[in-house]
Amino acid sequence: MTDAFSGVKVLDFCWVAIGPMTTRYLSDFGAHVVRIESIKRIDTIRTATPLKDNQPGINNSAYFANYNSGKQSMALNMSNPKAREIALRLVEWADVVTENFTPGIMERWGLDYHSLKKIKPDIIMFSASMQGRGGPFSNHPGFGPVLTALSGHTHLTGWPDRVPTSPYGAYTDFLLPRLAVAAIGAALDHKHRTGVGTYIDMSQLEGSLYFVADALMNFSGNGKVDVRNGNKHPFSAPHNAYPCKGNDRWCTIACMDDVQWQSLCRLMDREDLIKDPLFCDTHSRKENEEELDLILSEWTREKDAFQLMTECQRYGVPAGVVQTCQDLFDDPQLKDRQHFVFLDHKVIGRHAYDGTCFQLSESPASYKPAPLLGEHTSWVCKEILGMHEQEIEDLIKSEILV
Repeated sequence: MTDAFSGVKVLDFCWVAIGPMTTRYLSDFGAHVVRIESIKRIDTIRTATPLKDNQPGINNSAYFANYNSGKQSMALNMSNPKAREIALRLVEWADVVTENFTPGIMERWGLDYHSLKKIKPDIIMFSASMQGRGGPFSNHPGFGPVLTALSGHTHLTGWPDRVPTSPYGAYTDFLLPRLAVAAIGAALDHKHRTGVGTYIDMSQLEGSLYFVADALMNFSGNGKVDVRNGNKHPFSAPHNAYPCKGNDRWCTIACMDDVQWQSLCRLMDREDLIKDPLFCDTHSRKENEEELDLILSEWTREKDAFQLMTECQRYGVPAGVVQTCQDLFDDPQLKDRQHFVFLDHKVIGRHAYDGTCFQLSESPASYKPAPLLGEHTSWVCKEILGMHEQEIEDLIKSEILV
């Protein structure tokens, strides 16, 4: 077996979430990823929680570690023109250059695709930005919560009588690496077959729209603007999260047709509800959804969430526990697929990393802990750039390698 991206060399300027998550896929499956960063402009998530012992430090963030496992870190102060010369030398080594800065940053450094092609004609460059190159808002900076608002996700999340609720974290950053790594893989395949490089210009806004496609189609086809609807479904009921025994324990239950509803009634020992005119069919249940939710809540309130889920599923009723992080680590399915990988980080110690969300039968993923900031600077300078020790020391003193 060989790694899917074995032999692929990546010069990685990415930071925060979408970029590092994308290049981690490449690293997990065998690519040699050299990440460019600097203490002069620390990656935002190097200081993000959770932190080792809740203490701040540039190497203490498990958030950063999770998205940067298996990479090498080179400290290179890109504000210095000499550092840009070193970066251009690394382009000669690389097959792929990745970045997710605001448009204009790489151009200002002389590292835009047009410039890189002059150095290496078959280079692949991946750029991710809020709204892509070109257009009146191309140079707008921003983070995930801004993009979830622009893409409509925030408008659709929450309850109709309350303010919009931004989805968890940098939500769109978590979605888009799956599209990004596919695009890079396609570019690598194209280069392998033709010898021609590719520039991938990813608009995070446009990519995010794929995940609200049903709402967009509802407007374009029916002229209807979808609104926040809590946990409710447009047509089916019951469809909600119901309280269970314990502190803040919940189980979702959804009946998408009359057959599932009738099975739930039998499980509840409430077959009288099957013929009740308030609940006998989907339309009636939707019309009387609030009363229906009260009936289910009274039934679920003293039940263990996991037992309730199992009972519902046994009766053919879709149900799922609203799991906590602790539940996820105990989840038998995730355990069986070995999703969580425990690695020994030089500062954080032993802690969990997410495994890949897919498995390749002929190319299993392999994992190494995330690097300390600048941990591999000397190695990269010597082994890739052929520098001597004195040259490296001079660059460090000049605050170029820092």
